[in-house]
Amino acid sequence: METLPQNWSEIQTDLKDHPVWKNLSEVVQGIDANALVWEHLAFCDYQISGYWDESDRFYENIILPRPLSPQLISSGVTFNGDKRRIQLKFTLNLETATPPTPIAELMLIYDENLEFIDENWQIDLTSPLINI
Repeated sequence: METLPQNWSEIQTDLKDHPVWKNLSEVVQGIDANALVWEHLAFCDYQISGYWDESDRFYENIILPRPLSPQLISSGVTFNGDKRRIQLKFTLNLETATPPTPIAELMLIYDENLEFIDENWQIDLTSPLINI
């Protein structure tokens, strides 16, 4: 078992206070996440084609209700080798429900030029608001 360097707490403090964290935060905060999620919902016309649930059941087409109210719940930058990705995770609530009723989560993934790469959906298939 490896032991931590004697000055490990100094390394942790240096990392915690490193300017890279401020720079990454500024990058993510500078993105208009709401515009991106609205653009994506309009592009897919509130439909998801080819969805596999956690039980490996396949759904050819799922239609989401309208109007939805997306809320950004997390954002981040990931690194994998020389590839950098921006991930934006939203909860999608039915706008007309009181209290807000979440029906899905959507993660949008973009490259460093904000070109769309991928999407990841988590859908509440038990919701009567979802049209399968």
